[in-house]
Parts: sequence; structure tokens; C-alpha cells
Amino acid sequence: MSSHPLLRVENLAKQYQRGVFRKTTTFSLNADFEVQQPCVVGVMGPNGSGKTTLFELITGSNLPSAGRVLVNGQDIHQVRTRERDRLAIHYHQSYQVRSFQKTKPDFMLAHAHSDSPLVHLFDEPQFNTQDGYIGFMLDFFAKLKANGRLVFLCLHPNEPYHVDILRQCCERFIFVQKGVVSEAPDFDTLARDEKVRAYLGALAPGR
Repeated sequence: MSSHPLLRVENLAKQYQRGVFRKTTTFSLNADFEVQQPCVVGVMGPNGSGKTTLFELITGSNLPSAGRVLVNGQDIHQVRTRERDRLAIHYHQSYQVRSFQKTKPDFMLAHAHSDSPLVHLFDEPQFNTQDGYIGFMLDFFAKLKANGRLVFLCLHPNEPYHVDILRQCCERFIFVQKGVVSEAPDFDTLARDEKVRAYLGALAPGR
């Protein structure tokens, strides 16, 4: 059993800037959290808040301005680009795997310490209400967790059943707004946050 957290996002920051001589920051993301054990983490936040950027940083397909991402103790940005998906993999909407940015020649980087992904990040999957597809996906998330994997499920709820999915399968939550990442231990705690309630609108509990 590893003594390391399954995922450690350590003082992570990403800044986008424009301008050559007088640079102006147009967007910034900051995150600092860890997940010790296999589980399913729900992720929510407005469009453009930084959710996909966070996923890209965790999987090594985007370069951080500062900080580190440690998957089972290994810095993913110091792993050979072709092996980063053995640590963390990002499925973007239609389940297409995101590409990886190359910072150094691979011979200068470390081999991944895993043969298959330890962290699976699902970025707004298109849940089909037909033919038992939702049940299949929820079973899949549960099997990943049972096999020692960490699952992130990012949804932008626009139907009541989206909230039901998050309640049913997620054990903890992350909310991203304007580049600020906050955590909650369960959905009810999350939903008491006024920023979250404003985001959910009519889907917020009690409305």
C-alpha cells in the first residue's frame, strides 16, 4: 500500500496573459487539495471557470505557472509525455483523450510508475437517458474506485437527473468559480454555499 496520497494538487497555479511588453493577466486558476484514497469526486462550476484547465493540469497536458501535481507521489509534469496517461487520463466530453504538451525531450523525463491510469477525469460526459447508459456509466465509475482508482466527474447540471447522478455516485465535491477551487465533503454541504446555489438556480435543493 502506498504511503502517498493518490492525488496531491500542491499550490497549483495557472495564469494566462496577453501583451508583450506590458503583460496583463486575463485568467488565473489556483488550487491546493489532496485525495488520499480511491473515490468519486464531483466537479461543478460555471462555463469558463477553469474546470477543464484544472483537469488538463492534473493530467499534464497543460503547463502550470507554479506548483505541482503528484499522482501517487510522482510529479506528472516530470514524467515522459507518452506515459502520463498511465498516471492520469482526461476524457473530454465525447471521451476523446486530450493531448499532452511537451516541455523537455522524453529522455530527460522519468518513466511512469504505473502501467494504467490511477486517476480518471471525465469532463462533462454526455449522459444518454436511453438504454440504461447512465446505469452502465455509474457502474463503471464504481468499478474504477473498487480497483483503486480515483474518478473525477465534471457535470454542468441543466436537468434534475444530473443532480441525482452527482448525489448518487460522488463522495466529495469540488466547485470552481473564476479560477478559485473550493471543496465540500458532501453534496448537502456544497449546496449550502450561496455561490453554488446561485449556480444551480432552480436545481438547488429546496427550490
